[in-house]
Amino acid sequence: MSRVAVLGAGLAGLSAASQLVADGHDVVVLERDGGPGGRAGTLVQAGFTFDTGPTVLTMPDLLDRAFSRIGANREELLPLRRLDPAYRALYADGSQLLVRANASDQVAEIRRRGLASDAVALPGFVAWLEELYALEMPNFIERNFDSPLDLLASPKAAARLLGLGGFSSLEKAVRRWFRDDRLVRLFTFQAMYAGLAPAEALAIYAVITYMDCIRGVYFPEGGMRAVPTALAGALSAAGADLRYDCPVTGLIQDSSGKLAGVVAGGERIAVDAVVVTLDLPTAYRQLLPDLAPPRGLAKAAWSPSALVWHVGVRGTPRPGVAHHNIHFAEAWESSFEELVTRKQLMSDPSRLVTVHSLDDPAAAPEGHSTLYVLEPVPHLGADIDWTAERGPARERLHHFLARNGYPDDIVTERLVTPMDWAAQGMAMGTPFSLAHTFFQTGPFRPSNVEPRLPGVFFAGSGTTPGVGVPMVLVSGELAAQRVGAYLGGRS
Repeated sequence: MSRVAVLGAGLAGLSAASQLVADGHDVVVLERDGGPGGRAGTLVQAGFTFDTGPTVLTMPDLLDRAFSRIGANREELLPLRRLDPAYRALYADGSQLLVRANASDQVAEIRRRGLASDAVALPGFVAWLEELYALEMPNFIERNFDSPLDLLASPKAAARLLGLGGFSSLEKAVRRWFRDDRLVRLFTFQAMYAGLAPAEALAIYAVITYMDCIRGVYFPEGGMRAVPTALAGALSAAGADLRYDCPVTGLIQDSSGKLAGVVAGGERIAVDAVVVTLDLPTAYRQLLPDLAPPRGLAKAAWSPSALVWHVGVRGTPRPGVAHHNIHFAEAWESSFEELVTRKQLMSDPSRLVTVHSLDDPAAAPEGHSTLYVLEPVPHLGADIDWTAERGPARERLHHFLARNGYPDDIVTERLVTPMDWAAQGMAMGTPFSLAHTFFQTGPFRPSNVEPRLPGVFFAGSGTTPGVGVPMVLVSGELAAQRVGAYLGGRS
């Protein structure tokens, strides 16, 4: 039986471990923190519990896959509830739009807002998204690439993507379906997850819109932290060895130059392969100091970062507030110009407010609420002194809460800036990793294989296929496939 180490018990690492266990390997998961989660972390403070990582969960079938391949039932271990609405969108003119769970309800919602022609266009838009997804997922997302020439392995799929307008601008593609700017914003803001302005993102990234607005947004019983907790428990039951408070400080090579083990918690652990889930620049700096990072990282384009304010407040939201609330500012194109191109704070920022306690009552004391407030900001390549900016940023977010009718009598809080993300090991101080420009996508994204040290593989948002909960779950599967090929199917 081959022994494989997975460095990190975040979602990418747990997904990789699940596939490796299913393939018959002896798996040890080594996590520096005191429990599973990684970026999907938890903060407990003054009687409030905050999910500090991703707040939007889509594509539960990928989780079903991770559980089922190790003989576990996700529905029993991790009950999920589909949110309806998935989002409440609020606009500068005072109007609102809801993203509904049911397609017929979505048509009715758009029609109710007086957008009759856009309501008629919605079914065609959904069909377009479904076809994009059906083409992209098996041919370009759930697969490993060794060179750009591998794109030619699916010529019919590539030609059909071209025919569907997949390589045009995302914003232009969505405008072909809808006249109202509010709907265009609602169905293109997801480009921010890919680190791009909607006008600059390729239409292939409409698959994120599909995952978000068509396949639906879910919330786990017990909060987002329940996802890694449940999957880690299933892995332990399936025979994986999960070790917490066990940071890895080095990799061991044998005389032939292949990986032979890791140094973790002061112990030398012999392994045949390792899956590393640290951000790639951090992984090379800490674990592979004798190897130059991949050439593309030196001049990489990084996604914007985010201010995240975790706030425990007295009071509960007024009726109508949803779990996820997007406040679209009046500015749009100019905001992306400031954020992405000029790397400045947006003068008129859009923001997300997630109210976890609406669906996770244990997250806050009775009569109180947990709020998660996110504002996109530049990464650490910008000329911003976050030590000086922290106080003013916090005050702006506080005024924003009060101005928009959220409870704002603060009991406890924590503001996370790009400096804090960097301290957690996230390159350039962004939790969204490399931007999904054309030359940082698919076969052009940093590889999940380190050929100079055979036996070392990568998973996570910095490698293939990219950013977001669904993508990092897939990245774990792809890394495990690489391990299987390397070990020659030994079990």
